Amino acid sequence: MRAGVSPIVHRAERELMGRDGATGYLLVLPAFILLICLLIGPSLAVFAISVTDWQFGAKDFSYVGLQNFRELLGDDVFLHSLMNTGIYVVVVVPSVLCLGLFIALVIESRKEFQALYRAIHFLPVMATMAAMAIAWEALLHPTIGLVTHLAERLGFGPLNFLHDPNLVLATLCVIGVWQHLGYAMVLFLAGLKAIPGDLYQAASIDGVEHPLDRLRFVTLPMLGPVVMFLLIVMTLKALETFDTVAVLTQGGPGDASELLLHTLYVESFQFFRTGYGAAMTVTFLVIVMAIVLLQAKVLDKKVHYS
Repeated sequence: MRAGVSPIVHRAERELMGRDGATGYLLVLPAFILLICLLIGPSLAVFAISVTDWQFGAKDFSYVGLQNFRELLGDDVFLHSLMNTGIYVVVVVPSVLCLGLFIALVIESRKEFQALYRAIHFLPVMATMAAMAIAWEALLHPTIGLVTHLAERLGFGPLNFLHDPNLVLATLCVIGVWQHLGYAMVLFLAGLKAIPGDLYQAASIDGVEHPLDRLRFVTLPMLGPVVMFLLIVMTLKALETFDTVAVLTQGGPGDASELLLHTLYVESFQFFRTGYGAAMTVTFLVIVMAIVLLQAKVLDKKVHYS
């Protein structure tokens, strides 16, 4: 009890705080129930299924422990899919960040037609990727595709972008960069507009005149939070790539374009190996969480927030 406060006042304060606390818990309860039903519950169910041999639609199943996870380590399709996904992320994410920043700098340096340029580059983000994949399929058709004809005119010979094992993954990477470029550009534009002009004036007084020096010493440090956010989000988007593979290649030819999410879908809903697919899902979630936490831990120390 505070000095100078009567027991009656103190009791009234405690009752008021108790009512406020109860009201707060009641207000949070609907969101907490939804969180359990939509996120925590399904996640726990996936973990539970991953240690069984349950097949989709079966009425019974058996506990197999870590057998599904041991099988993953010897599964050539899964290992190839994991390698392809790693290559896809390593190519797409840096390309999106670098090109997005470059386009944002170019648009910000020009005063005319800024809205038009932003709309053109942001259009792929707004479009449904399944529909755009069909358009890409027509452009990359081995006989009538516009891109194929242009490649032949440039002297590269007949190319089959979606059915050549040496080209298909690179083609998916190009489509992935095209898909996410507008998102990165818009966030970089917002970050550039938030940089105070006084910083550039102060840098000029200190002798930082060259555009590359201004980019290095002023622009990039001030864009640190945007870069960190985009790196994490783009990594997640790249890891979650499914629609382009499902529409354009179905993982082929062979396993040349298999990505983790598509492999997970095939095992779970085409081969009906739900227990094995759940083990693959758990592995996928662990990989995603490890990458995101590592990125956040490493980058947060190098980001200037003010």
